[in-house]
Amino acid sequence: MSLLRKVSKIKPSLPVMPSRKRVAAYARVSEEKGRTMHSLSAQVSHYSNYIQKNREWEYAGVYADEGLTGTTDNREAFRRLLADCESSKIDIVLTKSISRFARNTVDLLETVRHLRDLGIEVRFEKENINSLSGDGELMLSILASFAQEESRSTSENIKWAIRKKFQEGRPNSFNVYGYRWNGNQFIVVPEEAEVVRLIFDNFLSGFSAEETEKQLEEMGVKSYTGGRFSNTSIRAILRNEKYTGNMLLQKVFIPDHITHKSKNNEGELPQYWVEGSHEAIIDLETYNKVQEEIARRRKLGAIANPAINTGYFTSIIKCGMCGRSYQRSARSRKRDSSYKMWICANQRNGNGCKNKTIPEATLKKSCAEVLGTDEFDEDIFAEQIRQIIIPAPNQIEFHFQDGRIESREWESTARKDWWTPEARASKSAYNKRHPRSSGNITCFTCKISCTTCGQNLRRNTSTRVSGEKAHHWRCPPHSGCGHSGIEENLLKSVSAEVLGIEGFDEAIFTEKVDHISVISNSELVFNLNDGRKITRQWQFKRRQPPWSEERKKSQGEKMKQAWREKHEQENS
Repeated sequence: MSLLRKVSKIKPSLPVMPSRKRVAAYARVSEEKGRTMHSLSAQVSHYSNYIQKNREWEYAGVYADEGLTGTTDNREAFRRLLADCESSKIDIVLTKSISRFARNTVDLLETVRHLRDLGIEVRFEKENINSLSGDGELMLSILASFAQEESRSTSENIKWAIRKKFQEGRPNSFNVYGYRWNGNQFIVVPEEAEVVRLIFDNFLSGFSAEETEKQLEEMGVKSYTGGRFSNTSIRAILRNEKYTGNMLLQKVFIPDHITHKSKNNEGELPQYWVEGSHEAIIDLETYNKVQEEIARRRKLGAIANPAINTGYFTSIIKCGMCGRSYQRSARSRKRDSSYKMWICANQRNGNGCKNKTIPEATLKKSCAEVLGTDEFDEDIFAEQIRQIIIPAPNQIEFHFQDGRIESREWESTARKDWWTPEARASKSAYNKRHPRSSGNITCFTCKISCTTCGQNLRRNTSTRVSGEKAHHWRCPPHSGCGHSGIEENLLKSVSAEVLGIEGFDEAIFTEKVDHISVISNSELVFNLNDGRKITRQWQFKRRQPPWSEERKKSQGEKMKQAWREKHEQENS
């Protein structure tokens, strides 16, 4: 008896190819060591070839920054590299040395640790360090400290060289509008010098920097860089002593070689006055007069600048919540150019201050009450009030020149003050020309007004259980009038009775009725176009008694059950 053998065919499995690592490189040239763009190009070419020759690697690009130090945060390519690492586009980062990557020990370690947490390896070619190795971080800490110290030493050497030049009367900045540097001194550019003289003359004639900015733009004058003249550039020109033919050196300095933030020299370091260093564009007397005028305008604040929308309270009102000044603002949406508001600068700029905006009319009224005058008097106000503090919404503190402080509560009446009969008529005409919804515009629209809140009644539509549409005329929400509203059919019936017609007619109503005043829940006054006023009593009738709690609960359960059945049918 022979045995039956069972033979199974085993198919060969396909070999699993190892996944290639995505490798990128970071390159940077340092200006302070005299590197050139040729050096940067050589680094990019080197890393591109080096990565693409390795079969186990996939080329992910070379990120290169041009002529920037390793101590700044303005390295665009470096930020893109980190963003791509966070997006899982890179597995390995190659760089020449620690100093190319960063010279701040803290920043370097934070960046490397962040990439390590993402599973990304950083290889430093010069130091032969792998960030994922066991002793990688220790070596990085030691060598990064040396790199940071090297950066500090280099920075100190550069500062020493610059200060040595200052002692010899040589400047470190050569880009000055009106002059060109010939390698030894500043040479006047005649056409630009005329613009400088115009800027100084305008300022002494009372013009603001903003007004001169507009004038130069209309003249087509360009700045040193070829762009438009900004008011900031104009103010810088007015403060620049080089236009007198003299130079004040070391006006600013950089205290920290890591942040590279400049600071005004207020006596920390010596300054150097170089007299007669080049040809003057402005005489020293004119320059000094401009500096005195700058100081005078700074003391006056925004009031001294005619280009700024100022008022009696400019630079006087301070926010007690954030410390910023209140600014004057016109609300164009009110269609009234005389309607002014005072708003906290932080709130206006969207910086989160929650203090309240105050109408100018309310401020004047409060000032008159505090000063004991019948109306606001600018002279008395300037004489007695030193400052106004807004400690919180609807509160105001008046600080007198003699040291007294008086507090007041205030409430805005701007809406009520603005809502005059003329404004109401204008709004009514606008609504008729621009209806929001044609279904809610009828012959009653803008013709029924409430004597309590002063606003027009609005048409509300609801659907009864039977499916019938019901229309009621009510005051706007939150008006606080307490009126129940009047049903449209009842309003038509009362209107027909007043007009002496059998059935309501829209054409006759529009022709004969000017408007209807709602006095209370039971009284209407019809103001006819012929001058007559007819009063009618009316009563709001409920269609049914209010539901009890038991009925509400029962009806709720019925509606829930109906909803379940409906959805079960749809799902089946």
